[in-house]
Amino acid sequence: MPTDTSRSDLQSVGNYDLIDKVAEGGMGAVYRAKKRDTGDIVAIKIMPAHMAGNAVLVKRFEQEFRAASRLDHPNIVRALDFGQAGHVPYLVMEFVEGESLGQKLARDGRMSETEAIRIVAQTAQGLHRAHKMGMIHRDVKPDNVMVTPDGTAKLADLGLVKEVDTDLNLTRTGRGLGTPHFMAPEQFRNAKNADLRCDIYALGATLYMMVTGELPFKSSGPLDAWMKKMHNELTPARKLVPSLSDRIDWAIRRAMSADPNARPSSCREFVEDLTGKSTRRLPSAEDNNFGASPDLWYLVYKDEVGTTHTVKGTIAAIRKSLREGLLGDASNVRASRTKTGAFENLRSYPEFRDLVVGPAPLTVQRPATPISPAQGMPAAPPADSFPSGASEPSAESYRPAPPSRPEEDDDELLMPHIDLQTQRMSRPESSEWLKWVALLLIAILTAVVAFYLLPTEIVRK
Repeated sequence: MPTDTSRSDLQSVGNYDLIDKVAEGGMGAVYRAKKRDTGDIVAIKIMPAHMAGNAVLVKRFEQEFRAASRLDHPNIVRALDFGQAGHVPYLVMEFVEGESLGQKLARDGRMSETEAIRIVAQTAQGLHRAHKMGMIHRDVKPDNVMVTPDGTAKLADLGLVKEVDTDLNLTRTGRGLGTPHFMAPEQFRNAKNADLRCDIYALGATLYMMVTGELPFKSSGPLDAWMKKMHNELTPARKLVPSLSDRIDWAIRRAMSADPNARPSSCREFVEDLTGKSTRRLPSAEDNNFGASPDLWYLVYKDEVGTTHTVKGTIAAIRKSLREGLLGDASNVRASRTKTGAFENLRSYPEFRDLVVGPAPLTVQRPATPISPAQGMPAAPPADSFPSGASEPSAESYRPAPPSRPEEDDDELLMPHIDLQTQRMSRPESSEWLKWVALLLIAILTAVVAFYLLPTEIVRK
């Protein structure tokens, strides 16, 4: 059996016969192969021979197998085996027909909003399972999402996974692993403190590229990208593609907030932000006022003199009233699907969350940030770069914020009530443009009347 994995005539490793090379990356080449005793087609990633002497890289390679082998989910590429060809390790994975999302975008350009949401929601399901298992991916990006011919998305490349509840962490303090354009800003400084909100940031950045066809913070080096991320200096997706809905633009900007606490607290919440629909069980007909319309909601609010009112209406009517300020400060309004409650803040419901929640930038001044020569990444800003009375965000501040509503332990299905295959995304309802059209028509009519009637009156006089 050949052991020099740099050779082009490599034919087999272990119990697997190599068929052809399908990809090559920083951690090795990937081959399509056949298992000799069963005939199963698999994918084998083989570490380059010159890297096999690096104990940290070998450990990370093995970690990818251990992490992926624990995650049995239709939206995650499964790991099947791990071994060594001589002294060079190899990883056997499920073979996925298709291509990476990065390859698809490079060939076809940006996607439609509906297709992008469908793919990113599937990716979020796999990521949701990993988070439930106590794992942070730390390198979510288009190149690490495989898309099959039937449109199924599978999250791949778990080599940078961080296991939250163990000591299995190969990241040195102060070093940010991942891809700069998709990494959360706090991950640049110290990937040891990365939590699930770093993955949500990267998922939002991935969606940004899917719907715009452009890298977020493109033409920026690692330092410039970090500085722009810290100050939310992101060109809005709708500025690049005006036909995008307000909702997807808002959901992307919220997921890519510089402040981790301003992002969705889970993949579930991120998907709800994108769709404007709850992923949770809807009230039954008995619970919902004996068969009342499922679109009917009840609100509790206080008027200007402090009197409490309870009103009901459809989602469209309530959103219109909230925009026009008819119910006062939207952050003080509480809602329920049933008349008897319990009533919760509007941020608890994806149908209204975008009206009360927005991306929140960190309140830091733009410092002249030095580069750490040893790491090639931004060093911590000097203490005087933060406003008086404020302090640099610490690892404590990056702990996950509590979810807006209690999480349901339903790893099997993240979105039981949403059909993203057929869902049509629309811009939020608004009558503002009608007012401008009406004013324009009145102005034109006035000009026409003046043009034809004014000369006649002068002649009569």
